[in-house]
Amino acid sequence: MSKKATILSLDSRHRYQVMTQPWLDRRIQSLFPVALVSVLIVGTTRLFLDNLKSYDSKIFEFYGEPERYKQRRPVFVSPKDRFEESCNVFEGKWIWDNVTYPLYSEESCPYLVKQTTCQRNGRPDSFYQNWRWQPDGCKLPRFDPLKLLDILRGKRLMFIGDSVQRGQFESMVCMVQSVIPEGKKSFHRIPPMKIFKAEEYNASIEYYWAPFIVESISDHATNHTVLKRLVDLDSIAKHGKSWQGVDVLVFESYVWWMYKPTINATYGSADDIKEYNVTTAYRLAFETWANWLESSINPLTQKVYFMSMSPTHLWSWEWKPGSNENCFNESYPIQGSYWGTGSSLTIMKIVQDILQELKIDVTFLNITQLSEYRKDAHTSVYGERKGKLLTKKQRSDPKNFADCIHWCLPGVPDTWNEILYAHLLQNHRNLL
Repeated sequence: MSKKATILSLDSRHRYQVMTQPWLDRRIQSLFPVALVSVLIVGTTRLFLDNLKSYDSKIFEFYGEPERYKQRRPVFVSPKDRFEESCNVFEGKWIWDNVTYPLYSEESCPYLVKQTTCQRNGRPDSFYQNWRWQPDGCKLPRFDPLKLLDILRGKRLMFIGDSVQRGQFESMVCMVQSVIPEGKKSFHRIPPMKIFKAEEYNASIEYYWAPFIVESISDHATNHTVLKRLVDLDSIAKHGKSWQGVDVLVFESYVWWMYKPTINATYGSADDIKEYNVTTAYRLAFETWANWLESSINPLTQKVYFMSMSPTHLWSWEWKPGSNENCFNESYPIQGSYWGTGSSLTIMKIVQDILQELKIDVTFLNITQLSEYRKDAHTSVYGERKGKLLTKKQRSDPKNFADCIHWCLPGVPDTWNEILYAHLLQNHRNLL
């Protein structure tokens, strides 16, 4: 091609570009808003979907969390959350800790009953709240209420027993309730039960009044007889209906058996009332309980725990020779080895024998020895008697009116729950 032709060609191309440029500008300008809107829609949709994936989404606050998220949120338990298998968490000592203890306060927990709120009832010291249980050779994992609620997601945890067990139930509720927003938790009294619910977790912490575990004339939650005791040693079906299918069962029964060396009971015929030695009656009752467990518990989906006896501190001469008092005015734990006469080794042996013979696993939480040291932590004269706070006159007579059976809260039952929590972590299997 000649130079002239090349110049003409380039000139034509230039004229073409000049002619078409305005048209392209107009086309691009008309397309720009469409593209911008598309980008905004895509971005907003992505943001919406990302937010929907988040468990903190405001959408869930209004409409609730989708079932697939409720069911599939994993709980990860790390090695530091578990204690060594070789460590006996029930052997150790009480360490003074006024930095991280107590785990809650009376004021922060509206679910405590007057029987346990010793500070509110006038107790002058609070030292009993600041002791931490330290096992020998290992550490208990720090209690994490959110992790516990995750483990209990979609499940029921039930405490079963007498008023000591009720104190452990209230302790557990107080340990978790502060992390649950108002409006997302509820508390119901449906005798013989109390039920605390964490709504967003679809989890419940429950209490069931059954002082003898088996049935008795003392099974009404509030209107029960203390002095007259009649136990149906082979009857448990009525109670069992309420325990059926519960994911985590925590049993306890001791103090109500120990009122006298003998107890009226029936076995076989409801009309055949006999006076039984307490240890004989206890064994028969817990054989009935063991049979119910074996016939009713699914070991693949349910966990069963049994709390050992909660000790009493009724006679100060046991830890302070020559004295004639009780737990009143005690402010410090017992130092050195100690086992009070209020804790029956015979009953302990019966429980251990029955658990060893069971065909399903029941975890025995032996809190007796560690609690034996805590003569300082009972409600003493700062609790109730027959549903009423002690009068000034009654408080002035601690020898006759001090309660050395029940525990102040916050206090020793919090440690029992820390140990229960540690075992729940121990048994949890991470989903990969």
